[in-house]
Amino acid sequence: MTAPLARRRVVITGLGTVNPLALSVPDYWRGLLAGRSGIAPITLFDTETYPYGNGLKGQYKVRFAGEVKNFKTEPLLNAFEARKLDRFVQFAIVASHEAVTDSGIDFKTENPFRCGCIFGSGIGGLAELEEGHETLMTKGPSRLNPNLIPKMIGNAASGNISIRFGLRGPNTTVTTACSSAAHAIGDSLAAIRYGYADVMITGGSEAAVTPLGLAGFIACRALSQRNDDPTHASRPFDKDRDGFVLSEGAGVLVLEEYEHAKARGATIYAEVCGAGNTADAFHITAPHEDGIGAAEAMRQAVRDAGWNPDDVQYINAHGTSTDLGDVAETKAVKQVFGDHAKKLMISSTKSLIGHLLGASGGVEAIACALMLKHGELHPTINLANQDVAGGCDLDYIPNAARQVRVSRLLSNSFGFGGHNCSLALGAV
Repeated sequence: MTAPLARRRVVITGLGTVNPLALSVPDYWRGLLAGRSGIAPITLFDTETYPYGNGLKGQYKVRFAGEVKNFKTEPLLNAFEARKLDRFVQFAIVASHEAVTDSGIDFKTENPFRCGCIFGSGIGGLAELEEGHETLMTKGPSRLNPNLIPKMIGNAASGNISIRFGLRGPNTTVTTACSSAAHAIGDSLAAIRYGYADVMITGGSEAAVTPLGLAGFIACRALSQRNDDPTHASRPFDKDRDGFVLSEGAGVLVLEEYEHAKARGATIYAEVCGAGNTADAFHITAPHEDGIGAAEAMRQAVRDAGWNPDDVQYINAHGTSTDLGDVAETKAVKQVFGDHAKKLMISSTKSLIGHLLGASGGVEAIACALMLKHGELHPTINLANQDVAGGCDLDYIPNAARQVRVSRLLSNSFGFGGHNCSLALGAV
């Protein structure tokens, strides 16, 4: 009988991000603690008089989003290199460089087959797809950009990251809608834990603030329409919430086997202790109304970490600011934690930066690692009228950061298709 594989400890040694609040991790952390919103009117394209086919023009019902502001690819990518990459890949590369630099790792001294990249994106190169279709319809197939397919494919980020850093170990892409980055982190945990790799670059990237992306989510009736007050539009667990805010960006982490990190004197932010992975098997866009899939994902994460439910002190909620989602997640928390749910502290990063879709789990895992490291919990902003009557009756850390040191937490990500992922992170 084969002996079970020994479980190796996995830690976070590097962080990198570009998102609606900031172009670096330190600025992101300051924005989170300050309770600053990254939501503003859209500038990437004209939402007031957007030109449609046949000479038609029209106004978008939603005209704001969480854009990555003042983003530049230089000096990491020159203009020629950047033109070969969709915006979501540009985000991924810039954030990856910050994470790798932060980790202090030199991949040239590592065995490349022991280093890999598992990365998430819910949609991939949507802007390139839109541009390619426009060229096809107006100029014909002979005028298409030869980089169309390499730019738009969902695995373009993981492929380019591996090329950039010479990573020849596990390399895959996860596409599970809004839980993509969280699942990528969970898969990277498993790759290191069970000996397939020693170092993994992981997280997610998304750039769906495009004419088609925005119109598609409007058609789904998923977005807030607070055009007159964008900074207060994302309001998880609030009675007046009216949908999520579409955002873009990337969140990247360097995960490393604990002894490997110690041996090279790396700074350790936190430990990735466990992960849970379930499906609602219910509806392609709506969560199960009782949150049963989300609840089981949290149970699995707690069990995988070797914890008891009462050990968890904080939850970084999926918290999208939708009527169904916020209630279902709260029900799920109560199912898993019982009376302890009232003692839990919970907040939603999306209240500050909106919903980065497949990148959300990455930017939120970064927030969790920083909260564990620094002993302060960021708030849920815009929580003016908590929806207690509607079932959102827990402690969501309203509107102001809280100086509390926690050692064990969960980070939740739930996606269209009924995909659920919960990550268990602990202090080291």
